[in-house]
Amino acid sequence: MDHTVYLALGSNMGIRLSNLKNAIINLTPQMNVKAKSHVYETPAWGFVEQPPFLNQVVRVETYMQAEPLLHHLKRLETALGRVPNFQNGPRIIDIDILFFDDVVLDTPAIQIPHPRLHERAFILTPLADLAPALVHPVLHKSVSDLLNAQDTTGIKKYDKL
Repeated sequence: MDHTVYLALGSNMGIRLSNLKNAIINLTPQMNVKAKSHVYETPAWGFVEQPPFLNQVVRVETYMQAEPLLHHLKRLETALGRVPNFQNGPRIIDIDILFFDDVVLDTPAIQIPHPRLHERAFILTPLADLAPALVHPVLHKSVSDLLNAQDTTGIKKYDKL
């Protein structure tokens, strides 16, 4: 059975747009990319003394279960050049699972939906490109409603494609 998964991609080091494109290319064969949001340039979040990010969300289908998918994505990040850093620090690539079908999962290894996506305009903005009516299975609010509650100052479509 295939699962529908929304992934957030982010990069603020190196050639940011190429990093996003390389990540998407390398999602296959384990995942089939069904849709891609626009790319957005966003201010750094958490640790703000770093370059701005490019962020994008993709909708994929996969045969993998949630926890093996998470481990696969972490290996992919490493293969694409990500090195360990401090939380919210600069990175070549970041790939996070936002939603996995309508699953709610909270284990030591993984939390689905992503536990902070509702607080992050840099995730909600591209997610709204793909699924504005998607309802968060815990908060029972649509992506659009969650985005409307956030400050989107500084987030802009990246037009250097």
